Amino acid sequence: MLTALATTVLVLLASTGCARWAEPPPLPPAGVYEHGAADENSRAEPVPPDGVAGALTRPLRKAGWFCAQVRANADGRALWCRIAHRDEAETVRSQVAQFLLDRDDRLAWAWFPPIEANPEGHGVAVAAAPALTAIWPGAGDRLRAEIDDFEDDHRADTPGRDGDTPRTGWRDRHAEYRYDRHNGLVVTARDVSVRRWPFGSEHYATTMSSAVDDLLAGGYDCFYPPQQSCTRVQSNGSFDVTLRGDQIVSVRFGIGSLIESGRQQHPLGEEFPNGLTFLTETVRRPVTERIERSRRTGTGFAGIVAGTVVIIDARSRVRGEGDLVAYFHIRIGVPLAATLPL
Repeated sequence: MLTALATTVLVLLASTGCARWAEPPPLPPAGVYEHGAADENSRAEPVPPDGVAGALTRPLRKAGWFCAQVRANADGRALWCRIAHRDEAETVRSQVAQFLLDRDDRLAWAWFPPIEANPEGHGVAVAAAPALTAIWPGAGDRLRAEIDDFEDDHRADTPGRDGDTPRTGWRDRHAEYRYDRHNGLVVTARDVSVRRWPFGSEHYATTMSSAVDDLLAGGYDCFYPPQQSCTRVQSNGSFDVTLRGDQIVSVRFGIGSLIESGRQQHPLGEEFPNGLTFLTETVRRPVTERIERSRRTGTGFAGIVAGTVVIIDARSRVRGEGDLVAYFHIRIGVPLAATLPL
């Protein structure tokens, strides 16, 4: 009798938002990528304007986020949104949101990580509340209240030992929500699921084993396998990939630009002597041209190029007519949903 009563109390607490989970939900959920190819499509597309996908992302896009459908398969499709927050020193802190929809255009899962280097949850609530309210009336008000209450309760917390991270969670008729400062907000729909999550990237990326020799030729120190982060001492730069097996899924690297009298003094070939061979021949030329355009003008970019997500964060300084000094943080492709690094 006591056991049954205790179980009932716990269920009631969870339904009213007072439950405190000891462990966060696994990222990614168990088994979702343990499958063979299921009509994988890694060609990025604009988010459809109608339906759940359009409704979810519309508030974010109106607020200046870039959103795209980044991959799909027979069971579902993954959406990815991103915005760059800049401080007074022009340092970029990125924020992303991820959504997984089933083949009937229903939201199955979502993740709103915290703003980079800013663990408090206000940015999470600002992004998540309008997006979820667009498809689930009332969900946004509830999550704002839950996150605000959590942050008020833990404002004075200091980082503790592993496993001591405070967490909260609640449920409504649509989904289960779990929040902590490390992971942000993870949303799992109650009546919708996707068994096989899309993992494709073959449209735009090659394999790490085929690219590593060209990286070495450009001055990068790469010890692959297993290293997924290469460094370049000459430029204080790095080349980081996320992988599925040997297949490259996403790439991040930095590169400078020095233009004097209208001429580029730091050609791309210094670091990539054989070109961007980590990209497929289908997308290599248009993506390279997009990067070079930013390097000539000192401007950033967030969009889809030849079916490939390209993000370019620029820090530049015009020194005079025809002169430019700039540095660019470049992302090509998007990591698999619910995986790190973002």
